[in-house]
Amino acid sequence: MTVKIAFFDTKPYDEASFNEVNCQFGYTIKYHKEHLNIDNVALTKGADVVCIFVNAVVDATVIDELVNNGVKLIALRCAGFNNVDLNATKGRVKVVHVPAYSPHAVAEHTLALMLTLNRKIHKAYNRTREGNFALNGLMGFDMFGKTAGIIGTGKIAKILIEILRSMGLRVLAYDLYPDKAFAEKNGVEYVSLDELYSNADIISLHCPLNKDTEYIINKHSISKMKNGVMIINTGRGKLINTHDLIQGLKHKKIGAAGLDVYEEESHYFYEDRSNKVMDDDILARLLSFNNVIVTSHQAFFTKEALFNIAETTLQNIKDFMDEKTLVNEVTI
Repeated sequence: MTVKIAFFDTKPYDEASFNEVNCQFGYTIKYHKEHLNIDNVALTKGADVVCIFVNAVVDATVIDELVNNGVKLIALRCAGFNNVDLNATKGRVKVVHVPAYSPHAVAEHTLALMLTLNRKIHKAYNRTREGNFALNGLMGFDMFGKTAGIIGTGKIAKILIEILRSMGLRVLAYDLYPDKAFAEKNGVEYVSLDELYSNADIISLHCPLNKDTEYIINKHSISKMKNGVMIINTGRGKLINTHDLIQGLKHKKIGAAGLDVYEEESHYFYEDRSNKVMDDDILARLLSFNNVIVTSHQAFFTKEALFNIAETTLQNIKDFMDEKTLVNEVTI
């Protein structure tokens, strides 16, 4: 019997990558453009699996409807699962995710944000298109010899660290579970957060979001940083208190910020809202700074990553249907 998948929040690139990989699996996929929520959960009727992304709203009410509609598996095609009420799924429907797509993609995007902000590439691009080839306001600094502070040293951070070390940066790192062998091999110094804040010229966030790390960047931590520090976040939006970040930018304590994530991004990211008035005052204020770059949670967005997402998601579904161990199951 053919496995039926109700696929939500579909973009053209999703459909292309999943159709390509699905040639190996032969599932029946029904694509829907909307995010899964209580208003459209009826579209899952008759499906064995729902495939969702970061902006789906899968609360207890939606899960009740999924179970009533015969859905047996929720397949997240992303790493995060905070949008799913796991308590409501327990014993009723399984949940799987894609824990890693391409750590190289995210590390490389992080570096791109650093280099763009430092050398003012975004400003130069806009100027030269208008015939302005002046250099005033475009001065950067040699990254060689500077100090990078890396908070969290998982797979992505380790790739970034290797790149930064190859460029001649000193690297300070903080992690609750330091990898001392990696540090010794790559010349990394594990330090306290306070020491990292006070010494780093560039701070990049790669830690998970939990009760201990939520708003780890706030007015108190910012006050401990070097004047003119650059802050990069390709992790989770709520690692940074955006109001405090704006104050740091206004008072020039923070010299630049590169953000691929935003704490209220679900209302904007992945959608074209260019014909609408920006009604998020905080995001609008961020976008007004010429020393801030906001990208739309695209650090993962490479051909290789999309292929890995599709392959892992469909393999998760196959393992479930074959009653095999779910190596990527999300549990509480």
